[in-house]
Amino acid sequence: MSVQVETMPYRHVLDVPAMGSAVRIARETTELVLVECGVGLRHPSVGPALLIVAELVTNAVRHAAVSSPMITVTYAHGPGAFAFAVHDRHPYQPALFGALGTAPGSGLAMVVEMTMELGGTAVVRADADGRGKAIWITLPL
Repeated sequence: MSVQVETMPYRHVLDVPAMGSAVRIARETTELVLVECGVGLRHPSVGPALLIVAELVTNAVRHAAVSSPMITVTYAHGPGAFAFAVHDRHPYQPALFGALGTAPGSGLAMVVEMTMELGGTAVVRADADGRGKAIWITLPL
């Protein structure tokens, strides 16, 4: 998939505290954003997108809350693609494709595998200061 997130015209940003309720809020917001973008909730990419965003927010709550009291979910939508990023201020940057070699059931491995199966992309983008990162997922629609 070669769609650049920067060229997608629609943007929505959600800031949530790094606590368990963030997962539900992010998932519900993702549904609302998809509907607002004209994507039906029965579209084949919607279920996986909801699972992926929930897993990424769960990981941020579990592993980054001490360094990052807030988590940001950014959504972008354009012709034929939906993208979202989960951002935290923890400096650790996971090797996404290295996650595929981990034990079955790893949340990050599942995220990468589902994204690839849908023909999407997964990228880690470090903050300019190196003290945080965003994991961007782009899925075809």
